[in-house]
Amino acid sequence: MCFSPTASFVTAGLTGAIGLVCLARASRTRDLPLAAMPLIFALQQAIEGALWLVLPTAPPGPAASALTLTFLLFAQVLWPIYAPLAARAMEPDPHRRRLMLPCLAAGVAIAGYLLWGILTGPRGAAIVNGCIVYRTAGGHPVLTGLVYLAATSLPLVLSSRRAIFALGAITLVGCVVAYAFYWEAFLSVWCFFAAAASVVILGHFEGARRAASPAPTAA
Repeated sequence: MCFSPTASFVTAGLTGAIGLVCLARASRTRDLPLAAMPLIFALQQAIEGALWLVLPTAPPGPAASALTLTFLLFAQVLWPIYAPLAARAMEPDPHRRRLMLPCLAAGVAIAGYLLWGILTGPRGAAIVNGCIVYRTAGGHPVLTGLVYLAATSLPLVLSSRRAIFALGAITLVGCVVAYAFYWEAFLSVWCFFAAAASVVILGHFEGARRAASPAPTAA
């Protein structure tokens, strides 16, 4: 995340704890991808926290290079595929599931395109104006950004489940804010908004658990 290693590690700890609770609350196999999201975000934020510590001391070193590569694989390759898969897995409405299929196809396409750029072109990370800025070959043109957004946020917004819709709305707003105010550090800021939205996932599973609990009987 932007601003400091402390913010990244605190976010990682909180989302990790949320993820463990969500997994404990998940009662069906199809719920597991969504329940695991906070844990994945926690790992990603921890990686960025480590990058914050490494960059000032050894920017060109192997540790910074490995951390940068790992973060980019999470942000640019995993999420465009994982988000629509998680949304479709939990969606009970067949029509909405069909609408999510083009988003999944777009996610696979953009993940493949970005992966090619990560593996074949130059990549790096640097601290610029209090933010971590990630650079890869070709940058992030508007079309690439729109496809990425369609893959990561639109399937969540299409969900009939209120909590998943709210998660999609928060990540969508986070994307707009990141684009408008932190363009150079877009990936870092957007991923922070998405990680912070993990509390919505916790609310979903906690609500489902309470709904499934038998009502207390009168004495």
